[in-house]
Amino acid sequence: MVAFGKKLKERQIEEWQGYYINYKLMKKRVKQYAQQIQLGTLDRRHVLKDFSRMLDNQIEKIVLFLLEQQGLLASRIAKLGEEHEVIQQEPRISRISELREAYRAVGQELLKLLFFVEVNAVGLRKILKKFDKRFGYKFTDYYVKTRANHPYSQLQQVFKQVGVGAVVGALSRNLHELQENQESQGSFLSIYDQPTLPLQDPVIESIRAAVDRLTNSTNFLNFLGKHALIMHEELPAPADEQVDDRRYHFMSLTLNLANTFLYMVNTYIIVPTADDYSMSLGAAPTVCGIVIGAMAVAQVFSSVYFSAWSNKSYFRPLIFSSIVLFLGNAMYAMAYDFHSIWILITGRLLCGFGSARAVNRRYISDCVPSKIRMQASAGFVSASALGMACGPALAGLLQTNFKIFNITFNQDTLPGWVMAIAWMIYLVWLWITFKEPSREIEENHIQHQSNTENSSLEKGIKQPLLISSKDKADEDEDQDNDDSEEAPEESRQPVNSIGAAYRLLTPSVKVQLLIYFMLKYAMEILLSESSVITTYYFNWTTGSVSIFLACLGLTVLPVNIIVGSYISNMFEDRQILLASEIMVFLGILFSFHVIIPYSEPQYICSGLLMFVSAEVLEGVNLSLLSRVMSSRLSRGTYNGGLLSTEAGTLARVIADATITLAGYGGVSRLLNATLIPSFFICVVSIIATGYTYNSLY
Repeated sequence: MVAFGKKLKERQIEEWQGYYINYKLMKKRVKQYAQQIQLGTLDRRHVLKDFSRMLDNQIEKIVLFLLEQQGLLASRIAKLGEEHEVIQQEPRISRISELREAYRAVGQELLKLLFFVEVNAVGLRKILKKFDKRFGYKFTDYYVKTRANHPYSQLQQVFKQVGVGAVVGALSRNLHELQENQESQGSFLSIYDQPTLPLQDPVIESIRAAVDRLTNSTNFLNFLGKHALIMHEELPAPADEQVDDRRYHFMSLTLNLANTFLYMVNTYIIVPTADDYSMSLGAAPTVCGIVIGAMAVAQVFSSVYFSAWSNKSYFRPLIFSSIVLFLGNAMYAMAYDFHSIWILITGRLLCGFGSARAVNRRYISDCVPSKIRMQASAGFVSASALGMACGPALAGLLQTNFKIFNITFNQDTLPGWVMAIAWMIYLVWLWITFKEPSREIEENHIQHQSNTENSSLEKGIKQPLLISSKDKADEDEDQDNDDSEEAPEESRQPVNSIGAAYRLLTPSVKVQLLIYFMLKYAMEILLSESSVITTYYFNWTTGSVSIFLACLGLTVLPVNIIVGSYISNMFEDRQILLASEIMVFLGILFSFHVIIPYSEPQYICSGLLMFVSAEVLEGVNLSLLSRVMSSRLSRGTYNGGLLSTEAGTLARVIADATITLAGYGGVSRLLNATLIPSFFICVVSIIATGYTYNSLY
C-alpha cells in the first residue's frame, strides 16, 4: 500500500508543487524533535514553539497562494462579465455558447484550486495528529485554540474557505443566465427571480460538492449519510472507483437496505408488549429489560463474526441471518403456549445472533460507487429510522386474540409470527435476486497494485548501487509510516485485531465513542421502560404506548432535515455536539419524578426533548468521529462502523440490564433509579467534550 506522504505527493498539481504543505519536511522535523528530546538537547517548550512557527509559515504560504489564485479567477470573471454585457445587447447563440464554455473553464480552474486546498487540509490534519501521537501532547488543541479562534486566523482560510463563495456565486449566476438565454433567446431571467429553478450545469455541482467536503457544510442527504459511519479514504485512488462500479448491483443494495429495515422493525416491535408478555409467563414486568436486551447481547458477538464473514461473502451471511431470525421469531411466538420465559429469551438471543448490520455497512462501503455512496449511506440510516418507527406502530395494530390448532395468536405472540413470515418472504427474495459481488475484480485490483510495486522494484534494481546521501534520506523518509508506529508495509493496511484497533483510538476518538455510548444508553432507557412507566403512572394501553414510540421514531427524518439543511451550515459540528449534549442532559433532568403527581405532559415533553436531542447528537457525533478516526479503520473487519456499533450495542445491553436490576426495588422507584446512571454518564461526556473540544477540528 502507498504511504500517505507518497499519496499526497501524487495528488499534487505539478505546476503548483512549490505551494503545497511540505508534509515530508514536517514529518522529518517531528522525527528529529523526538531524537533531540531523547538525547536531552531540546526541551519540550522549544519544540512546541519551533513547530508552531513552522506550521504558521506553511499555512501562510498556502493562504497567500490561494488568495493570489482567487484574485486571478475574479479578474477572469470580471472580464467575462464585460463580454456578457455586450451579448445582452446583441444576443447570438454562438457567442452565448462560447461564453458559457469560458465560464466553465473558470469553474474547472476553481475546482483545481479547491482540490489544492483539500489536499493541504488533509496534510495539516495528518501532521497535527502525527505530532500528538508521537509526543503525547495536546498540541492540536493548543494550536487550533490559539490560531483558529484568532481574528486574523489564516487557518480558517484553509479549513473554512468562506472566500470561495463569492466566486461560486458569480459563476452560478452568470451560467444560469446564459443557460436561460440560450434556451429562450432574448429572455434574461436571473436566478434570484426563479429561486426554485436549480442550475443544471455539472461544473457548479462539482464545485459545490468540493466546497462541502472542504468546509464540512452539508445537505440533508450528506448529514444523514454520516449517521452510518461508513468511512471513506481521505485521498481515494481513481482505480478504486472502477472496482466499485463493476461490483455494484442495485437490487443487491436494495436487499441490504430491506434487511436493515426489517431488523429494526424486529428490534422495536416487541417494546410495547414485552412487559405484558413477561407477566403472562409468570415473570415481573421489569424482566422486559432482559427480553428486549437479549437481542443486543447477542448482537455484540454477531457483529464481529458477520463483519469477518463479509470479507469472503455477502450472500451467505445474509442467508444465514434470515434463517436465524426466522427461527428466533418463531421461538419468541411459541414461548406463550409453552409457558416458558426461557424459550422467550432464547428466541430473542437468536434474533440478535442474526443481526447482519455489519454486512449491510460493509456492502455499502465496499461495493457501492463513491459517487452514490453517501446516498446509499443515507438510505441505510433512513431504513433504520423507518424500521424504528414502524416496529411499535405495527405492534399497536396487532390487537387481536384467536387460536389455530392450539397455537395462540394475540398481541404478545403476533409480533413474533409477523416477523417470522416477513423473514421467510425476505429469504426467498434474497435467494432469487441477490448477486454476489465478484471477488475476482478485487483480486485483480490487488494484483494490479502488486504488479505496479514489482515494476517499481525492477526499476530500482536498474538504478546505480551507489546513491547519494540525499537520495537515501529521501527514500528512508518515504518509508516512514504515518498512522501509527507500525511497520511501513502495514501502515495503510486495515487492522486485524480488536487490540490493534484500540491502539489507534486517540483521546478524541475515545470521547466520541463515550458520547455515542451515552446517547444510546439514554435512548434505550427511555424506549425500553416506556411501557412499564406509562402503565404504572398513566394507565396507558398497548396502543397508546405504540403511538408514543412511533411518534418518537417519526421525528428522526424531520429533525435530520432541519439539522442537515440549516443548522449544520450555520454552526460548527463541535458547537452542535456540545449544545446537543446539554439538551440531552436537560431532557434527563426534567424526566425525574420529583414533582408529585408525575404528569403525562412532563413525561412526554422531557422524553421528546431527550430523544430529539440524542438524534441530533448522533449525527454530529458520527460526523466528527469519521473525521478524527484513523483512516486505517475505514475498511476491514475491525472498522469504524463496527467499533461504533459495538459501543452502541454495549450501551443498550447495560441499559436493559439496569432496567431489570432497578425493577427489584419496585416499579415506583424504577424511573429515578434508571435515570441516575444516564445523568452521570451525560455529565461525564460533557466534561470530556470540553477537554477535547479544540481537537475536534
